Amino acid sequence: MKPTVAIDGPAGGGKSTVSRAVAQALGYRYVDTGAMYRVVGVLADAAGIDVGDGAALAALCDGLDLRFEEHAGGLRVVANGRDVSHAIRTAAAAQLASKVSVVPQVRERLVARQRALAAGGGVVMEGRDIGTVVLPDATVKIFLVASAAERARRRAAELRGRGEAADETAMQAEIEERDRRDSNRAHSPLRPAADALLVDTTDVPVEAVVARVRALIAARGNP
Repeated sequence: MKPTVAIDGPAGGGKSTVSRAVAQALGYRYVDTGAMYRVVGVLADAAGIDVGDGAALAALCDGLDLRFEEHAGGLRVVANGRDVSHAIRTAAAAQLASKVSVVPQVRERLVARQRALAAGGGVVMEGRDIGTVVLPDATVKIFLVASAAERARRRAAELRGRGEAADETAMQAEIEERDRRDSNRAHSPLRPAADALLVDTTDVPVEAVVARVRALIAARGNP
């Protein structure tokens, strides 16, 4: 079986960019678990479902047809036949994702889907509890970190690139609050696995981070 690579870390740490690049370099499947929680949060909000209503969120998850489609312009996320790729990348979607992710019924259902996607190996999966909960036996576990200020700068640049307004000071405060919420939640808190390899991406070019992660994978005896 091909190796499984788990890449975790806080919001804005560079997980998506690095994970996708590593997956492409290795010819592996890339799975963005954070996008799954964003989809649930966005769909719940659109349907008027309270983010704390476990039963309603469970029903939403059970009826969710979710697909990830690679194409020339990037990763397309399709939920129930609707392209939500842009809708789930807003700052509001990030906050909704953090809130629904603490609901046990949501986590149970999405974790089951994530494990099914990783079956057979040959996958790079990124999120916040991949190495600790979703794939505790992953071949390689990476935990990316970066300062809150750097993560706010990245998110602001991303939003501005899409023509959206971005207040870096407010964004940093939101990121720090999300860090506290994710790290202190009772179910699957954000923390590195005991055997995870920490990589600080602050002020480090993406290409250098990707090279570092690939070197760590190679050092564990993988391609």
